[in-house]
Amino acid sequence: MRKKKPKILETFPNPNPERDYRIQINSPEFTCLCPKTGQPDFAQIRLDYIPDALCVELKSLKIYYCSFRDEGHFHEQVSNIIANNLIACLNPRKLRLEAEFNVRGGIYTTIVVEHCQS
Repeated sequence: MRKKKPKILETFPNPNPERDYRIQINSPEFTCLCPKTGQPDFAQIRLDYIPDALCVELKSLKIYYCSFRDEGHFHEQVSNIIANNLIACLNPRKLRLEAEFNVRGGIYTTIVVEHCQS
C-alpha cells in the first residue's frame, strides 16, 4: 500500500506587502476521482488572490494539487477544501478560486469560491 504524503503548501514573504496586487495562477491539469464511480474528473483551476503577508510557492501548489489525484471528492467539496487550505495558509486580502470541471454526462460544472479578509 502506498503511503500518503501530507499536503503541504509552502509560502514565502510577500515582497510588496504595502501594495494590493493580484496573483493569478492557472492550473489546467487538475484531477481527482468521482466519489460515485471512481472515474477520473478533470478540471482547470484558476486561482486569483491579493496577498497580505504571504504568497504561495508554486512548486508546492503543484504538488498539493496532484495530491488529490487518487482521492474521491464531489466537485463542490474539493473546490472548497482547496480554497479553505489556501485561505488558512495565506490569509490573503482577497481570494477567488474557480474550478471548471470537464464535461461528464453532457454537463459542465464550475465552482467559484470567494473570500475577502475581514
